[in-house]
Amino acid sequence: MPIENNFQHDELSRKNPGERLSVADLADVAPPDSPAWAEAMSECGVKLSQAGVASVVFLHGSLHGTDVFGMQRLDEAGGLKRGYSRGVSGVDALLAAMREGDNGIPLLPGGLKPPLQDDDATKALLDEQIGDAGNFTGAYVQSFKRGINQNLAQPISCIRLLWSSEHHHLGRAVVALSLLAELHKLCQQQNLGKEHRILIQAHGQAGLILALLSNLLCPSPITGRPKLLGILTDYANQTNQTKLTGTLKLVESLLATASPLNGVALDLVTFGTPVRYGWDPSGIGKLLHIVNHRNLRTDGKGWLAKLELPQITMEMPIAWGGDYVQELAVAGSDAVSPIESAKAANKRVWEMVEPYDGFERWLECARRAVRFPSEGRCLLVDYKDSTGSTNPRDHYYGHAVYTRRHAQLFNMSQIVRTFYEL
Repeated sequence: MPIENNFQHDELSRKNPGERLSVADLADVAPPDSPAWAEAMSECGVKLSQAGVASVVFLHGSLHGTDVFGMQRLDEAGGLKRGYSRGVSGVDALLAAMREGDNGIPLLPGGLKPPLQDDDATKALLDEQIGDAGNFTGAYVQSFKRGINQNLAQPISCIRLLWSSEHHHLGRAVVALSLLAELHKLCQQQNLGKEHRILIQAHGQAGLILALLSNLLCPSPITGRPKLLGILTDYANQTNQTKLTGTLKLVESLLATASPLNGVALDLVTFGTPVRYGWDPSGIGKLLHIVNHRNLRTDGKGWLAKLELPQITMEMPIAWGGDYVQELAVAGSDAVSPIESAKAANKRVWEMVEPYDGFERWLECARRAVRFPSEGRCLLVDYKDSTGSTNPRDHYYGHAVYTRRHAQLFNMSQIVRTFYEL
């Protein structure tokens, strides 16, 4: 997308990404906590430090208890119970397999639903219920912290943030504001300035929050920024959300300055993020998108996913082609808030950031089979997570592997190689 993207949706280009694209396999790496693993992670830490990285932030939501594929919005827009097929063979079976309650992804204990709280109790619950499947566990973050800081005189801080997991435009927009406020606080606490960088790793739809953040941080006075802040201010006032009101006031004051984060550069990595919102590269540092992908195409366009009906209903349960959540949770899909005021605010945000709605538009976007946005470096990785198992908890349709402990060193090595090796 262009500089001053102004919250436009990504163009969903099917063109070869060219030099932006790299391909890798999850090769045999040293087992976590082994001497070889410790040495390699330490080397990564040294390179992070040399590049000025002062903090690493891990941003994630929950796979359990959420409408991961966004079927609620599709159902509301088109009526799955009435039949979606419209003459498209196999699509009803695919959508039924995606639907919450039928896709094999369990609920959280006690019926816990978004918005999830970013507190120790909720994080501990996720660690217990999900482990390291699409979840940056406490153990994962602590292991990462120990690994990269072994030989550093000035340790790099490592922070885990759990976003609300509200898979709709309003939920993501609110968290984008909260994230900016958190980053501002982090910069103040660590006395960070223009010689420093913050590396953010975001799993799944958390990457969409970073896309919105990139638009917020555009240094030019874009028209979409006050419009979005106005929508959220109206929503906060109508629902008496004093915390959100306070965050909005802080963010407005930050964005009124020439350097909201005191000159600190944000280096952003997304894992398995669906291609939806456009990115604005002008106010951020480096940008990398990593996607679990196995090429099933025969037309030479290996950078695209494969969506052929009805074959996909046989491929998806074993994650044969890679990350199917990244492929299918595209424009037109979403969770639906049960609160009327939130629905109204969400509609206002949606009209601003995503000109796609309804079943036909969703199918059109899914069939684009685009793995990457139009901005940033791209890395296709075969994570070797398709073992033939049809149990979603083994792979979560290819969406879980990015945060597995055994992939930690591989991911970090790829990030360092892409961002920080001179």
